[in-house]
Amino acid sequence: MLIQLQPPIPLETPRGSGLAHLVIDYGPEFSLMWSVFLDESGECWTFANEDVRAVKNITMGRTAISKIADAGGQQAAVKLNGAGNRADH
Repeated sequence: MLIQLQPPIPLETPRGSGLAHLVIDYGPEFSLMWSVFLDESGECWTFANEDVRAVKNITMGRTAISKIADAGGQQAAVKLNGAGNRADH
């Protein structure tokens, strides 16, 4: 299922902050996939659910977010195999 987010959601990713415009749901045994346009470069990357965080929002009481596992800032977006599964799992 492909869901367009209206409005887009600001997220933190391993490649920096950006706005998520799409969520891809392959079903109950797969991570949600977030398509994010990065603020700094404008690039569009797709990240697995465990690789994104909501941005801080004091009004909503979210004053801290957990750290995303760092791969030297060079972590590529998720590679999928033909079945839509993460290729590294």
